[in-house]
Amino acid sequence: MTNKNDLLAVLQVLKKYNLKGTETILKQEANLTDLPENFNHDASDSVLQAYQSEGDPNSYESCYIELLKFVDSSLDIYKYELSMILYPVFVHMYIELVYNGHEEQAKKLMKKFGPEQEYYYQSDLKKLEMITKRDQMSGNDLTDTFKSNEFIIRISRDTLSLLKRHLQEKKASVVMNIVNEHLYFDLYEGVARNKKQCDATAGAILGEARRQDNKVKVYYGLLKETDFQQMTTQAPPPEEDDDEGPDSDKPKKKKQKKDSLFSKKSKTDPNAPSSDRIPIPQLRDNDKAEKIRALREAQKRVNLGPDNLPSVCYYTLLNSIYSVTSAEISEDSSLLAIGFSDSTIKIWSLTPSKLRELKPAEMLKEIDRDVDDVLVRMMDDRKAETSRVFHGHTGPVYRCSFTFDRSLLLSCSEDSTIRLWSLQTWSCLVVYKGHLNPVWDVKFSPHGHYFVSCSHDKTARIWTTDSHQPLRIFTGHLADVDCCVFHPNSNYVATGSSDRTVRLWDVLSGNHVRLMTGHKGPIYSLAFSIDGRYLVSGSSDTRVLVWDLAHGHLIASLEGHTSTIHSLCFSRDGTILATGALDCNLNIWDFSKLCDDLVGENVNVSHNPDVKKGEQYLLRTFPTKQSPFLTLHFTRRNLLYGVGMFESN
Repeated sequence: MTNKNDLLAVLQVLKKYNLKGTETILKQEANLTDLPENFNHDASDSVLQAYQSEGDPNSYESCYIELLKFVDSSLDIYKYELSMILYPVFVHMYIELVYNGHEEQAKKLMKKFGPEQEYYYQSDLKKLEMITKRDQMSGNDLTDTFKSNEFIIRISRDTLSLLKRHLQEKKASVVMNIVNEHLYFDLYEGVARNKKQCDATAGAILGEARRQDNKVKVYYGLLKETDFQQMTTQAPPPEEDDDEGPDSDKPKKKKQKKDSLFSKKSKTDPNAPSSDRIPIPQLRDNDKAEKIRALREAQKRVNLGPDNLPSVCYYTLLNSIYSVTSAEISEDSSLLAIGFSDSTIKIWSLTPSKLRELKPAEMLKEIDRDVDDVLVRMMDDRKAETSRVFHGHTGPVYRCSFTFDRSLLLSCSEDSTIRLWSLQTWSCLVVYKGHLNPVWDVKFSPHGHYFVSCSHDKTARIWTTDSHQPLRIFTGHLADVDCCVFHPNSNYVATGSSDRTVRLWDVLSGNHVRLMTGHKGPIYSLAFSIDGRYLVSGSSDTRVLVWDLAHGHLIASLEGHTSTIHSLCFSRDGTILATGALDCNLNIWDFSKLCDDLVGENVNVSHNPDVKKGEQYLLRTFPTKQSPFLTLHFTRRNLLYGVGMFESN
């Protein structure tokens, strides 16, 4: 806090709350003891004071032209890194002119140089262009973001010394002040980056991520799940003893195959978090039975690859173009939930078995609790239906999420609430209130109990089903948080935002441990790879980016869509990535080949590695007739489900 205005603002706050002791100590430490007792300083305006300028308003344009000429005339080796300072300098010049009341000069600067800025900054500049008076700046999200945060530029030491020498020689005080006050240079030793490397990580509202943002170790490995293997392998021995011949062949081989499928979980993964790092609830008998069923189903899984692409089953919603807002399929592929703009949620059964309701209390008393099929007997066949409707929200339903055992459903809405619904009594159990604005996404943890939500209020929150209050509030994004997802080990949460960044948060500490920049538009979909090491994100920039969580590097850009990507899904064996977009196309990518190409490559921690292009990994494109994708889902046997709504002309 070297800026005196900031210190004065803090003192004003201390004075307001009558914290005299702290105020005295701060005055002594900051050598501000000679201040008058009745000094008055508006804290809310303190950061804007940095824009106070006595300079000639007409000199801003000539200063910017001078800077442009310097960048253009620089050697190619430095040019691309130097060009990254043009946008933040331009924005702060505009804000400075508006703050000091030079409206005409500000408009002229914007009109002349605004269209020259990168295409991914144009939406921000359109918002900035609306601000032409000092009064309009207070409370504006964009100006608040720029005045409260430094724009981050990763730059080599040689490039920075070249820039400083130029500014000193030209005595460009306007640019010098902006560079010193509002830019943060993340220095590294070595050769300056080329255009391709600069473009790969550019695009976020406030530039790139600092290297220190991605230095914390991330435990991306999977938790051990040995219990279920023991359960499944303990079941067959009696059969083996009875029959040595053909019987031992079939089940024995299948069990062996299953063991190899899940062998990663039984080994000690050095990258896995300890099992008690965060409290994970004990599994109930019902959960264990479901896990065993899932493992047995996995034995019948089809192995996918370039020569064996998945079959696709596509559910088309008719007469629903302006009414459907979301779709979700349960983990075992038996239920489909559709959220509507009229605030209702409709659940369909995707199997021949109907949706049954829990019997009334009087009938439940008569059931013998010790029988094996007690859970089946509790359900009432007389009230079975093929679909059910939930009423409760007061705005469009933006996302739903099923628990692993299909007993509960979460939904989030424009009404800024999250609701927990019972799929046994078919009623609302809890309404979670905490977000201040519409909630865009909600997801259960793979281990149940916890869930994550994200909202227009720029936060993501961790909740548990048994508490009205969030356990963690993740703050740091500079715009809407549009999507969120739990890591397979439940220790981390990934969020994608309209500030064009992806962040990874540690559930234990509540801090962000990865900040990933490179998207050129808002991020609307996220998915973790099956092994937990990679994160993929889909955006309105029509690209799917693949991130390595070990270092936070961007490793691949999969370009094959022509519109916003709203759904991403990995096959159950992790070899195939399916992406669905609003261009009515489903793309199938060879993810195992991408991972194989990455093995053995030297990782330069100070630089993002060369980003692989997606053409070589695209296996197939499946077009729908005229139905954009709402969601994608691989079944336990690797059949791919898609859901979309038909758009008639």
